[in-house]
Amino acid sequence: MSNGRASAFDDLTAADLRATFDGQDYVTEDDLVTTVHLALRLGKPLLIEGEPGAGKTELAKVIAGGFDADLVRLQCYEGLTAENALYEWNYTKQLLAVQSGEDDGSVFGEEYLLERPLLRALRDDDGPRVLLIDEVDRADEEFEALLLEVLSDFQVTVPELGTVRAETPPVVVITSNRTRALSDALKRRCLYLHLSPPSVEKEREILARKVPELDGAVAAELCGMAGRLREEPLRNPPGAAETIDWARAVAELRADDGDAPVTAAEVRNTLGCLLKEVEDIDRVDDDLLAELAEAAEAARVEAE
Repeated sequence: MSNGRASAFDDLTAADLRATFDGQDYVTEDDLVTTVHLALRLGKPLLIEGEPGAGKTELAKVIAGGFDADLVRLQCYEGLTAENALYEWNYTKQLLAVQSGEDDGSVFGEEYLLERPLLRALRDDDGPRVLLIDEVDRADEEFEALLLEVLSDFQVTVPELGTVRAETPPVVVITSNRTRALSDALKRRCLYLHLSPPSVEKEREILARKVPELDGAVAAELCGMAGRLREEPLRNPPGAAETIDWARAVAELRADDGDAPVTAAEVRNTLGCLLKEVEDIDRVDDDLLAELAEAAEAARVEAE
């Protein structure tokens, strides 16, 4: 491991990692396995970019689940501060202690400290942890400077308590939807992975694992239509998670006769599982429904 600290992944092989992904029903390609494997072995943060719904956050969850690790999530947003991400003092408790005279002279001890995700990920050494820094591109550029310090040495200084250093650094997964460019300094500290929306073939395999109760030909039709919809200029194109929800809904509605072709009425009545913007739903008019039917038929023929 590059930083010389202990790691739970020193003996991890790429084959082990693929088996772990398989155990989590996570369908993936060799390049993703290799990149994640290297990130774990080298102790490097993993920066994942891609469109919303491509599976970036899901990958962090799969890594945590596959290695029985705690998932510590920092959801980024505009205005996120160091206090929100690292720690704050419990001012109410401090004030009450001062007023009651029960403090021992200092109200800046552990009992008054409120851990936030970054500090919790550094301090909790009870077991493996995955630190998910989600949608970092939503945070201000100044916040990246804080991340650089934390990710370089996996330590942070609390003035009143001293330096907190992770004995075993957490696995770090950083996601970005590319709404703004990230700094070169942050990228240099990470291994990089770009996730694209799944192909029709990959999405069929995902549905086979996640929604096995759905007939395979029907699943192929749904994947063909989801792929066709992603070609439209939608405000929020459907990701794999939405296709899974759609497949589960269709399976639920088809209790007994589940292998018949998907009808236009079924598509229209279940669009809310797939599209989450009214403008996107309104875009699915009769002409687009006809094109979706063609995509569905082609996908069914290919699957059979």
